[in-house]
Amino acid sequence: MIEILNPSELPRARQAGALVADILQTLKSRCEVGTNLLDIDRWAQAMIVEAGAQSCYVDYEPSFGRGPFGHYICTSVNDAVLHGLPHDYPLADGDLLSLDLAVAKGGVVADSAISFVVGDTEPPESVALINATERALRAGIAAAGPGARIGDISHAIGSVLRAAGYSVNTEFGGHGVGSTMHQDPHVPNTGQPGRGYRLRPGLLLALEPWVMADTATLVTDADGWTLRSATGCRTAHSEHTIAITDDGAEILTVPQRA
Repeated sequence: MIEILNPSELPRARQAGALVADILQTLKSRCEVGTNLLDIDRWAQAMIVEAGAQSCYVDYEPSFGRGPFGHYICTSVNDAVLHGLPHDYPLADGDLLSLDLAVAKGGVVADSAISFVVGDTEPPESVALINATERALRAGIAAAGPGARIGDISHAIGSVLRAAGYSVNTEFGGHGVGSTMHQDPHVPNTGQPGRGYRLRPGLLLALEPWVMADTATLVTDADGWTLRSATGCRTAHSEHTIAITDDGAEILTVPQRA
């Protein structure tokens, strides 16, 4: 299913996007050495409930997971890159943490992810991974607009990731959003320009480049959810929800709080 929002629905999409962005930035500011992943999950729950919003994860039960997910945010550490199930783990200095959050507010979903290093130690490999995903995300957004195709976005993202020296996994990527979290069209993190679905004003897309330092192969934890690099290498993940407008692409998941 592909949903196209009408202009009257876009303000609600902006509200959902701002909420997701603000929660992620608040969580990032609270994460320090010793912070437990379960505390991050509880903080996310409290902020979602306080905002009168709904979690997209608690009852999420797709075919690829061992569901329901049962938590409010994905917390992926170091070699974990996607769908990290919060568990009893205190963050250590130099850990690379990825937070992925999807929330529905006013009937519209927004989805975003950030990666950052905890503490004072910043391993160069981790910084390079994060920077590459952020550059790829900017490139994908720049390629989006009315009349462009999904392949244009995928090509832009993949070109940046490959130029940085990383392999690209296409099992998981970006996707449409709307009244539900995962919709068509699928947005792979590499592709051919000029191919795929043609973008229209009112379409919401979650673009999410992610990489692993020395592999493109994922393995799944015993928890049935957390996806890790097959080699144990570090990983990073960046994501924004955008709205296709008459003029281009508007980033919805931008923090509003100072």
